Amino acid sequence: MDLNLAVLIDGDNIPSSYIKEMMEEIAKYGNPTIKRIYGDWTKPDLTKWKKILLENAITPIQQYGYTKGKNATDSAMIIDAMDILYSEKVTGFCLVSSDSDFTRLATRLREAGMKVFGIGEKKTPNPFIVACDKFIYLEILKYEAEENESESIDTTSVSKNSVDKITSKEIKLISHTISDVADDDGWAFLGDVGSLLQKKQPNFDSRNYGFQKLTPLIKSIKNFEIEQREAAKGRSKLIYVRNKRQRKK
Repeated sequence: MDLNLAVLIDGDNIPSSYIKEMMEEIAKYGNPTIKRIYGDWTKPDLTKWKKILLENAITPIQQYGYTKGKNATDSAMIIDAMDILYSEKVTGFCLVSSDSDFTRLATRLREAGMKVFGIGEKKTPNPFIVACDKFIYLEILKYEAEENESESIDTTSVSKNSVDKITSKEIKLISHTISDVADDDGWAFLGDVGSLLQKKQPNFDSRNYGFQKLTPLIKSIKNFEIEQREAAKGRSKLIYVRNKRQRKK
């Protein structure tokens, strides 16, 4: 069952050029029943948003900057989020910002049983990232769209110039996660591995490292081995993964 999502966008903090890719990504996780963007619409630098808002049915919320040096937009967005929470009209939130000021909000929403997705640029501070159930980088969404438009993308990877190189830290995270959910022979169902990775590190996304899915990412790392198994019902294949060092001799 799809989540009913409240999409709240920090207009002062997010470039308008990301909106198309962002809304397409959000649709993967649920139905955006509430879509609002916050900012001081008297400012010239927000004029680029006007046409885009109409095309995507996003409601602009006017918030004047009453005090110099204080971000009134953040306060308005937080107050609205709590009002929406208590209205019980949604089952999840998508907070679109690169601002750490929303860390406590994300934590509070999750405490109330809400699913919280964060979307922001790679400059987003880690406290906000880890306060979300899942965090998606806008740059990766943009790169995907550009590759699709140029028809140069294949089914497993995106442009290597646009992504991070996977490090020993991430490889160790995957290895430990496999061990956490593995059976006595060391095999772990890849779906369980992916779910636990997301819980441990909300911004873990195979697309960050140049792969559309977790399976090809795992295949690209020599530390792991993969096995396909027949599902009990239907024609689908189940993917299992194991740390190579656990292979029996």
